[in-house]
Amino acid sequence: MAVLEAEGLQRRYGGSGGVLALKGASLTVEPGQFVCLVGTSGSGKSTLLQLLGCLDRPDAGTLRIEGEEVSRLSDEQLARVRNQRIGFVFQSFHLLPRLRADDNVALPLRYAGVPKKERLLRARELLERVGLAERVHHLPSELSGGQCQRVAIARALAADPPLLLADEPTGNLDSTSGAEVLALFQDLHAAGRTIVMVTHDPEVAALADRRIHLEDGEIVNET
Repeated sequence: MAVLEAEGLQRRYGGSGGVLALKGASLTVEPGQFVCLVGTSGSGKSTLLQLLGCLDRPDAGTLRIEGEEVSRLSDEQLARVRNQRIGFVFQSFHLLPRLRADDNVALPLRYAGVPKKERLLRARELLERVGLAERVHHLPSELSGGQCQRVAIARALAADPPLLLADEPTGNLDSTSGAEVLALFQDLHAAGRTIVMVTHDPEVAALADRRIHLEDGEIVNET
């Protein structure tokens, strides 16, 4: 069964006379694939990622996650899909500044009702997996950008979702930290994780199994 099936996704901003940011995008992502959405600024790749992650709703088209049609679910149901089935990694990390690394990682499990002891144990295991076993009690302000992004990746994995979405995950990092984060994504892919990543960097895109090119809100080709 495909992890993602999108058919004819459209998204317009600003009402009927506004900008058509996505013009009927269709794609299927199979389990274990590493897919990069590539294109220039304004091509529609981030809009598509937001729709695939149920962070926004399409104006037309359908989206299935593991066979379930999700584009017309209620807000509460969509929140459950995001919490249980999708892990998110953003360019700006989106860590809560007053929470320690382990508490940030455990946050999705807290929303899922997992007991505190269990979720903190899971968080510390994941922080060890991303090379931050010695930083579990540090605040984001006490970590480097690369370390913050690794915390964010650990958080994305907390609920063991079938799908990992990443939006320019190395965009705010120096070359060394960026290479470390990309190596971590490669390890996750090698372990069977399904990844869809937005990037404008050809070197990052070259790591993926598939590169889906967008231009002016449309998928124009795949390599």
